[in-house]
Amino acid sequence: MTERGATIVVDIGKTLSKVTLWTRDGRMIDRQARPNVVLKQDGIRRLDHDGIAAWLRVTLARYADQPIEVIVPVGHGAGFVALGPDGPAFAPFDYEQVVPEDVAASYRQERDPFGQTGSPLLPAGLNLGAQVYWAERLYPKAMTTATLLPWAQYWAWWLSGEAVSEVTSLGCHSDLWSPGTGRFSDMAQRLGWAERFAPIARAQDTVGKIRPTLAEATGLPGSVAVLAGIHDSNAALLAARGFLDIARAEATVLSTGTWFVAMRRPASVMTDSCLPEGRDTLINVDAYGWPVPSGRFMGGREIEQVIEIDTRRVDITPDQPRLLGAVPEVLTNGAMLLPTLAPGCGPFPDGSSSWIAYPKDWYARRAAACLYAALVADTTLDLIGSRDRLLVEGRFAEAEVFVRALASLRPDTQVFVANAHNDVSFGALRLINPMLAAPGGLRRVEPLAGDLTGYRQRWREAVGAFA
Repeated sequence: MTERGATIVVDIGKTLSKVTLWTRDGRMIDRQARPNVVLKQDGIRRLDHDGIAAWLRVTLARYADQPIEVIVPVGHGAGFVALGPDGPAFAPFDYEQVVPEDVAASYRQERDPFGQTGSPLLPAGLNLGAQVYWAERLYPKAMTTATLLPWAQYWAWWLSGEAVSEVTSLGCHSDLWSPGTGRFSDMAQRLGWAERFAPIARAQDTVGKIRPTLAEATGLPGSVAVLAGIHDSNAALLAARGFLDIARAEATVLSTGTWFVAMRRPASVMTDSCLPEGRDTLINVDAYGWPVPSGRFMGGREIEQVIEIDTRRVDITPDQPRLLGAVPEVLTNGAMLLPTLAPGCGPFPDGSSSWIAYPKDWYARRAAACLYAALVADTTLDLIGSRDRLLVEGRFAEAEVFVRALASLRPDTQVFVANAHNDVSFGALRLINPMLAAPGGLRRVEPLAGDLTGYRQRWREAVGAFA
C-alpha cells in the first residue's frame, strides 16, 4: 500500500487503453494496458466502449487496497458519445470510419472557416463535427434528446455518473470550438449542438464522486473524486510544462504514438492565420483555454506499415545500436520513403507513398522509416514556427535514429527527451497539482553523424509536387 493518498489515471487512447497508479508526489507505482479493439456494427467501425469498461472494472479492482483519492480520465480527441437515459444511445464511431460522401459533402457546406475554428478539414471522422452530423442522420430520434459527451468526458461520466464537456477535447480539430472567442463555433450553435453538449467544466474540476455501484464492484472507496479529464496530447503538453526548461520558454512538445502531434508554446501569441490550412496544422486549446499552434501526422501508424506490425519495433532498446549503424548505408544509397502512407493526413496529405532505392536490409529499412518520420516531423515543426526547444515524448522518444535525426535537421533547436512512456498520465496528474515537477531530468539529444542536410534537400525535391 502507498504511504499517502494515490491517484489513478485512466487513459483511453486510439490504440491502447492504459491505467496508471501514482503517489501524490508523482511516482508511478503501477501500469496496466489493453490493446483496443475496433468493432463493426451495421457496417460501421465502432469504439469498443463496453469492452473497455469491462476491462476497467477488473483493472480498477487491483487497487482496492490502495488509498485512492482521485481518478483522472484522459482520451483521444476524435470521439463522442450520445448519452441517453440508460447510457450510450448507440455505439460511438471510430474516427477512421469513412463518412458517406453525400453526408460528407453536405457537412462541408456547414463548416466554419479555418480562421474561426483553427480546425482543418480532415478525412473520415477526424473532425468530430462530421461524426455528430452523420449520427443525426442515422439516429435522428436518439440524437434529438441525447446529451453529447467528448470521449474523455464519457469516461468521467462512466466513473461518476456526472455529464460534462471540456475545452481541450472540444478544441481538438473538432470544428466545434472557436479558440479566439473561447466558445462553441458558429456552426455548433447554429445546428443546436452547443446546447446538446453537456455543460463545460475545466479539466481539473471535480465533477463528482465514484459511482456507488462501481465503488462496490471494484472495492475502491466511495469518497474517490473524479475529475472532468483532458485530451491526451494536451496532457502531454502539461507534463512537459513540469520541466523548468520548457515551462517558461519558447518550446514545442512533440507527442509520439499512433499520431505524432507537435504543440507549440510560443513566447508570443500566434494566430491561426499564420498556419497553412491544408497541411494538417491546427489550433488546439490547452487546459487553461489558451490557443496552441499545432501540427500532426500519423507517424506511428506509418512506421508500423513500413516495418510491418509483427516485426520488432524501431524503439526497442536492444536494436538501437544496429539501427544507428544502418544509417550510413541508408544515406550513402539515398534510400528514402516519400509521403504519405496515411492519405489525407499530415503536411503532405495528397502524397502517394513510394520508395527511392528501397533498402532490402531489414535494419536499413527500419532506419529509413525513422528518417522518414524525422523529415515529416521537421516539416511540421517548420509549419508551426517551432524554434529554440523541442521535447520529444512518448513511445518514439526511444527511437534513437528518429530523435537524433531531428537534432541534426534542426541544429538551432535544443532537442530533448524525457521519460518515454508515462508523459500523458503524468500530465493528467498535474491537473491536481500544477506545481508538481516532472520526475527525472531532460536528456539533450546528440545529432546523428552524416550529411542529413543534403539528404533532406534531395527528399524535399522528390516530394516537391506534394508540398
